[in-house]
Amino acid sequence: MTIRPATPEDAEALLAIYAHYVRTSPVSFELDPPSLDEFRARIAKAQSRWEWLVADEAGELVGYAYGTQHRERPAYRFTVETSAYVKDGCGGRGIGSALYWELLDRLTLRGYCTAVAGITLPNDASVALHRKVGFQTVGVFQRIGWKFGRWHDSMWLARPLREGPPDEDGSRYPAKP
Repeated sequence: MTIRPATPEDAEALLAIYAHYVRTSPVSFELDPPSLDEFRARIAKAQSRWEWLVADEAGELVGYAYGTQHRERPAYRFTVETSAYVKDGCGGRGIGSALYWELLDRLTLRGYCTAVAGITLPNDASVALHRKVGFQTVGVFQRIGWKFGRWHDSMWLARPLREGPPDEDGSRYPAKP
């Protein structure tokens, strides 16, 4: 398996992975999968300041992980929100953790100090993945998302990446190394 940055050509296969979760589970709070153009734009945006990685097994994309903006206000500029999806039927093979370790390393090099992630509950596999790569529970928002005719809770987790900003006074935004 190779972990590499996503390309625009990967968007269709990655969208197929994501669309499965949107349509069949509350894992994503989206109600309908985005269009291919929208998904390509999400990949490009994530790569502009964060990262979007794919797991490639002999030409088949079996998962992806990415970082993106946590919140817009400037004081959050060293915090990154992360997420990962593994192709249906490919879980339990270490794909998610391989993606996450590489993602966290790259985000650290870019200057991010804290990674956060939200998980719709129940989702034992995602909770285990995040704990495996060092995330700790911050709290649970109860009844935060309505999908498939019922309320869902969302667990939030955080993981430190580095002690402080890459510049002395923390005035700059993280940048691609």
